[in-house]
Amino acid sequence: MAAATAQRIRANFRRDLPGFTLEAELDVPGRGVTALFGPSGSGKTSCLRILAGLERVPGARVEVNGEVWQDEAQGIFVPAHQRALGYVFQEARLFSHLNVRANLDYGRKRRGTENAAVDFNRMVTLLGIEALLDRAPAGLSGGERQRVAIARALLAGPRILLMDEPLASLDQARRKEILPYLERLHEELELPVIYVSHASDEVARFADYLVLLAAGRVLAHGPLTEMLARMDLPEEFTDATGVVIEATVEGHDRDYGLLRVGFTGGNLHVVHPPVAPGRKLRVQVKARDVSLTVVEPRETSILNLLPAVVVVVAPTAEPAQVLVRLDAGGTPLVARITRRSCDQLRLATGARVWAQIKAVALLA
Repeated sequence: MAAATAQRIRANFRRDLPGFTLEAELDVPGRGVTALFGPSGSGKTSCLRILAGLERVPGARVEVNGEVWQDEAQGIFVPAHQRALGYVFQEARLFSHLNVRANLDYGRKRRGTENAAVDFNRMVTLLGIEALLDRAPAGLSGGERQRVAIARALLAGPRILLMDEPLASLDQARRKEILPYLERLHEELELPVIYVSHASDEVARFADYLVLLAAGRVLAHGPLTEMLARMDLPEEFTDATGVVIEATVEGHDRDYGLLRVGFTGGNLHVVHPPVAPGRKLRVQVKARDVSLTVVEPRETSILNLLPAVVVVVAPTAEPAQVLVRLDAGGTPLVARITRRSCDQLRLATGARVWAQIKAVALLA
């Protein structure tokens, strides 16, 4: 029982920053991916730097899976270089005078020689950088540099990996390139990750737990699927409202480039490259991309039509809009529609509707 209790990452601190005060109390799972999510300037990076020991805040306390890194009341402060952590910044920060292999060796030397070869080969394979080992950082794309930076951080043998918006400096193409590798790390490594982002699609792809930050305060926290589907999130998080569905790949339509996935509420078509049948896939359905009708549509361009029942209708910070929580065969959905549409359709608890979702709107 004591071991289970220790598998938590806990921190509390207060720090005055320009324009606001960062006052946070974190208590998140000690495994999986926890995302610190919120708008720019909300204090996410400062939280990460305090966890890492890069900023020392009087009175703070930081504990990682039972190991205390800072407790000012007890006179404890472990310097950043002595904390068993990996840190990935927005910029890769590779050593320009070393090739990729030598950059990775730098991370490996921090750990020592035990199982070094095994870990080296595993990280190189997981992050798909086999062909880059003899190249210089200057000759790599932004996505390649970040993959090398992640591998270097992991080769140091950290007990926790901190990632500060590692995709923020990349264009859309490079972001798409690196996200699958982050998903592979999530699937195959037991290492806890604290991931800072203001992009809901990144968070939905591989986070397990979500901490919402705004103006230096933790507004809410909990499992990802519960948090994104909440009806009471502040206006700053309007774009993130929706659900993440754990689906199973059923097939791929090569002619149209559509992936068919199944879940308890039915099937969805998603614009996605081929994936082997039987594989699990996360599908993000944003509330803004769900429309409703009380009559089954005929001859429509919208491919995804799901029968559902209205669970509750809730107001939003925008007076012209409402959120409608739905039950689609046991799977929750959330739709953001105008209050006028809600009244015209006479939506209320128990009403039967069809949820319409564009295939091109789904993120998987």
